[in-house]
Amino acid sequence: MDWFGWRLSKDPAADKSADLGTQAILEELGKRVPQYLDDVDQGRLVYPACKRTPSDAHGDIRSIWDHTRLEAVRYVSMVPRREFEPLAEPARQPDVLEAYLRQRPHEDTVIEFTGSTMSDLAIAIIAGFNWLNRCAVLAGADRDKFSGTLSNFRKLTGLARQWWAMDGAGERCSQMLAEGEKPPLMLSLIWTEYTRLAKEVAAAAFFGSSIERAIAGRREVLKSEFAGRPDELNSALDELAETMASFERARDPDDLSS
Repeated sequence: MDWFGWRLSKDPAADKSADLGTQAILEELGKRVPQYLDDVDQGRLVYPACKRTPSDAHGDIRSIWDHTRLEAVRYVSMVPRREFEPLAEPARQPDVLEAYLRQRPHEDTVIEFTGSTMSDLAIAIIAGFNWLNRCAVLAGADRDKFSGTLSNFRKLTGLARQWWAMDGAGERCSQMLAEGEKPPLMLSLIWTEYTRLAKEVAAAAFFGSSIERAIAGRREVLKSEFAGRPDELNSALDELAETMASFERARDPDDLSS
């Protein structure tokens, strides 16, 4: 039984989705973001995703999580001439990280680009975080989980800059990629953070301000549905608990299958 419209994916390949390589993320930027925005423009989807209800098209929690992340990362895809590849190029990491750390924080979700690729990427990355903060407010997410988002990410990029400044960083990066590990490429850093924050937005949008209250309500429904059938009730309650544990474990929308 899929009480909330999804279950933990049984596909081993899907369970590795949180470890998407940079090439796969670039494909998301190049193909899925434009398609998603076209669906929004054509009125096929409620926008932003965090305002959907379960009865809306793609109103399940997996889609809200996935689409909220697309909404955040779209700013990077909008950089003039679609020059977002430097985010994934090892040789460009020192320049990308330096430009981000030089960029003054802003609170905009409607942005103007400067014509300088590195500066524009930094502006776009910050706008993505601002969008997620805005969605957190709309969805009623726990504000403590979004407090200091930009300052924390700035610390992370500072550590990444130190990593790339060390001798042999390029060789270490190549070795890590060959072994399936994740060096601190800027594209991976923002994708991971956007994914984490989009999950918090999706949880608040789907369950309300309290997941615990949503689960308690579902338990009451099950008790009524299986009244007089204790074995079936216990089985349903166990599955509900596993469903919620699966959501907590999920690192990426594709870890949940509809």
